[in-house]
Amino acid sequence: MGMRDRFRGRDFLTLMDYTPLEIEYILEVSAEFKRMWMRREPHEYLRGRTVAMIFEKHSTRTRFSFQAAIAHLGAQSFYAVPAQMQLARGEPIKDTARIIDRYCDALVIRTYGQEIVEEYAEYMVHPVINALTDLTHPCQGLADMLTIREHKGRIKGLKLAYVGDPWNVCQTLMVSGSLLGMDVYVAIPEGYQPAKVILDFAEEHAPESGAQVVVTHDLEEALREADVVYANTFHSMGQPDIEKRKRDFAPYQINAETMKLAKPDAIFMHCLPAYRGEEMTDDIIEGPQSVVFDQGENRMHTEKAVLALLVP
Repeated sequence: MGMRDRFRGRDFLTLMDYTPLEIEYILEVSAEFKRMWMRREPHEYLRGRTVAMIFEKHSTRTRFSFQAAIAHLGAQSFYAVPAQMQLARGEPIKDTARIIDRYCDALVIRTYGQEIVEEYAEYMVHPVINALTDLTHPCQGLADMLTIREHKGRIKGLKLAYVGDPWNVCQTLMVSGSLLGMDVYVAIPEGYQPAKVILDFAEEHAPESGAQVVVTHDLEEALREADVVYANTFHSMGQPDIEKRKRDFAPYQINAETMKLAKPDAIFMHCLPAYRGEEMTDDIIEGPQSVVFDQGENRMHTEKAVLALLVP
């Protein structure tokens, strides 16, 4: 079986379902799509296909990047929110999934519970692509890895320091690092912790790749000699106690002083939206070490690769 044949028709629910070799291959395809896009070469490999998009959570980057990617591939997207579907009147997911499966060649879904995307995948033959759940954000993870590879020349052997909510993006970085051999240090206040399933996965796979995945309350430990500094919001979508989180995480801000703890050539990353004055200061996100807009652009290229590889 060729490498491309390993992807056709599969779901993309979490990076935990993919091997390091498969993830690296997706990144290679992403880079090739980026080169084609920069040269303005047509790449309508999915002409005639249709892709459903169900978004329960607000979105800027995920919605626009997916719709742009789908259009560039020659397919057509259909965007909907659950509140405007029969789901809002009690229709079960298993019925909605099987109907969408008759109309469309793939489903891109952005929602809350991981169990929701898994239920769609259970009842659909065509690929289901996770565009974010509370547990994981695999599309963001691919864009992050592509950005690191572009700016640092490699992934394996690097150290990434993460500061912010230990939620879907953080958990995806922990998975990515453990699979691809990148150390990931997560700096968070006491009382906050990544999901146990993610901690267990990282603990199992990090030794195989030579990575370290460390959760610490010590910001300096995380930032010291980091190649990548990754900040994220202190309060993710749908979470209560926003003001308490702001107070708890305030000592973990990335600013001119804390950034000095990382390597001089460290890059600064953020999945956006960014709250200037909270998780980082304006001079950091707008400064020369920031690659956040390259990172945002790479969402489109990596999602294009996922679609082209998976959609039959």
